[in-house]
Amino acid sequence: MSSTITSTETRTNRTVVSGDYPRTIENGAGELLTFLGVRTDPDGRQVLEVENQVQPGAGPPMHVHYLQQESLTVQQGRMGYRRADGPDCFAGPGDTVTFAPGQMHRFWNAGSGVLRCSGRVSPPANLEYVLTQVFESMRRGGGRPNPFDAAYLLGRYRTEIAQGDIPAPVRVVVFPILRALGRLLGRDRRYADAPPPVRR
Repeated sequence: MSSTITSTETRTNRTVVSGDYPRTIENGAGELLTFLGVRTDPDGRQVLEVENQVQPGAGPPMHVHYLQQESLTVQQGRMGYRRADGPDCFAGPGDTVTFAPGQMHRFWNAGSGVLRCSGRVSPPANLEYVLTQVFESMRRGGGRPNPFDAAYLLGRYRTEIAQGDIPAPVRVVVFPILRALGRLLGRDRRYADAPPPVRR
């Protein structure tokens, strides 16, 4: 049984886990996320541990993790959350909200102060890499990801994650065109070291 936080680069299930923890990223749209490391729980499962700080009204869009269970425990503030086709729900300090693999969901800061949560994602898969790239793209784009970056990341890692508010014609027609144009223009070079997707 091990609860040691990984602090060097390792490869698990063809997935690169970053070293140098803790590591903080910010998206320029009110979200700050700190990766604390990857540990192995008593059942032998790998768990990515994170902390987030979310400004009032901010939070990720509706999305799904196909492979991972995500749990958030509110440390400070009021968190709003919604599962697909469900009502708005709310959680306060000490409450834990868990989203099962394949469950479309979103969460946001529903209070007037900073929302702070501790989170656990298992298995880690490529979530740390994808979020790092999305947050960087959002910072470059003034709070919105570049369309090519979104098309590339959601296409490459479609077995792991999807965004729920993107219409099917955009995913099926527009995104492949953006990816092809990006390759022609060399915009995909920034992803030369991208880890391979994990297959379901």
